[in-house]
Amino acid sequence: QVQLVESGGGLVQAGGSLRLSCAASGRTFSSSSVGWFRQAPGKERVVVAAISARGGGTYYADSVKGRFTVSRDNAKNTVYLQMNSLKPEDTAVYYCAGSRSRIARTFEYEYSDWGQGTQVTVSS
Repeated sequence: QVQLVESGGGLVQAGGSLRLSCAASGRTFSSSSVGWFRQAPGKERVVVAAISARGGGTYYADSVKGRFTVSRDNAKNTVYLQMNSLKPEDTAVYYCAGSRSRIARTFEYEYSDWGQGTQVTVSS
């Protein structure tokens, strides 16, 4: 099993930036693709970005493409989500999740390990 802990959330004004971190433990981390999801109150959880086990393959939702960048440093057991040009619509709890697949996945059911979430609030 992979244990994941998100950090880096907070309050930022529209147009600002935040970098989220997902710190992982467990020997399978380097073999696991990782996804970033977000959930706003009253909304379903949706995929934001995903990255393959080696970092060579990435996926971005259309809503964040060009603004967010996912990366990973397997030597540090950490995955990052750099968020630029933030909009109020980006306000949500952000989760990272690990998959048993090495390929970037886009469905919740493909992920088996989840972090606790970190709140991102973008003011207008």
